Amino acid sequence: MPQIWLYSLTSVLLVSLVSLAGIITLSLSLDRLKKVLIFLVSFSAGAMLGDLFFHLLPEIAETQGFGGLTPVLFIGGMLLFFILEKYIHWTHCHEPLSDQHPHHLATMNLFGDGLHNFIDGLMIAASYIISLPLGIATTLAIVFHEIPQEIGEFGVLLHAGFSKGKAIFYNLISAGMAIIGTLIGLMLAEKSDAFAAAILPITAASFIYIATADLIPELHKETKMTRSFIQLISLILGAVAMYLLTFME
Repeated sequence: MPQIWLYSLTSVLLVSLVSLAGIITLSLSLDRLKKVLIFLVSFSAGAMLGDLFFHLLPEIAETQGFGGLTPVLFIGGMLLFFILEKYIHWTHCHEPLSDQHPHHLATMNLFGDGLHNFIDGLMIAASYIISLPLGIATTLAIVFHEIPQEIGEFGVLLHAGFSKGKAIFYNLISAGMAIIGTLIGLMLAEKSDAFAAAILPITAASFIYIATADLIPELHKETKMTRSFIQLISLILGAVAMYLLTFME
């Protein structure tokens, strides 16, 4: 168990530090930033789908199957993320500072992002409890997704009038919720073996929702053939990266 704590906390610290990725917006023009995000968002979608099909679903099938409470947890996970996005106005912004891309209030954005990070922390803890390869794969999928998201979040805060220092500070506070989520997840795991079994289907549902309802629709906004081809290659590379991690098992 001490090893699981070490891996989990190291991973969640890495995820939390990704909140500093928004600093990239300070040195890049909007056009160049959008070109970078084409790759990052596509790679993130591929990584999430790769982790889902190469790691999470096989693990669920092997350890608990798809009967009993598993489908209920799947649907519950999908509904959870629908509610977060629909009613708490939590959005994954991948196109910062654009007049054509409306943003919600900065404070609500921070609240939603903090809640999302807390859930990420629970997912990381549950994944490492199952196995080291699953924990690494899930952590990487979350990191790849967090980079474009945090760049967008940072742009939203600057657009809302936050100073650069204040935007960095609040992003770090929001990212710290992932650490709290991991600590709670690890403590719950020590008390009950059912924790990981319950979180895995929810994690899988979240990856399905984010990849298919959030990231891929974002990619369809690009209509130029060359950039669309780059998106396709990036998406495939994200999935391949997750597949290569299966050789660790």
